[in-house]
Amino acid sequence: MEKRHADIIAEELEERIFGGIYADGDRLDEVRLAEQFGVSRTPLREALQRLARSGLVELKPRRGAFVCQPGPVDLIEMFEVMAEFEAICGRLAARRISDAALADLHDANDKCQAAVQAQDPDSYYAENERFHKIIYRESGNSFLEAETSALHRRLQPFRRQQLRLRGRMAQSMKEHKDILTALEHGESEAAADALRGHVAIQGEKFHSLMATLKNAAE
Repeated sequence: MEKRHADIIAEELEERIFGGIYADGDRLDEVRLAEQFGVSRTPLREALQRLARSGLVELKPRRGAFVCQPGPVDLIEMFEVMAEFEAICGRLAARRISDAALADLHDANDKCQAAVQAQDPDSYYAENERFHKIIYRESGNSFLEAETSALHRRLQPFRRQQLRLRGRMAQSMKEHKDILTALEHGESEAAADALRGHVAIQGEKFHSLMATLKNAAE
């Protein structure tokens, strides 16, 4: 229950940061936030730690939690590494993925498609996360899975925010289908290329995300 509360609080705080309610450098008052959310300070601190892992919050000893928007170079570097991690996972998974995992990927994709039709980015993100984690696991490399999952968690709020950009869910869905086709056919390089392109934040996607961050900071 505490963990569920922490996730809900973290997502709400992400929305407030991206929505401009909290600006870069603002201090997040634990006592006031705990009262607002009607929880003890334990799940609130867990939520702040989650945001700190993603770089949206900086925890300063004896001073508290402060909003910290990443710069464009930071985001580019993290997404570059994320794209390559996922490409490696896809390359290995294409050789090793089980029939049961392929069925799970189809199920996740079907639910993503339903979320696209409902224009529900939160539901889409939940199934999108499941889709990617199946691929990490099916790489068959536990060290790679752990490192990729850790970076995935750090970039979670930014990947979630991208899905709110107009047309992004539908485009992501198309990319998912290309990834799944490559995995089903055991095409290692095609799977790697599809995942790299799916995750890489460049061109219009990057400009749109940075515009969102800029608007939140102003």
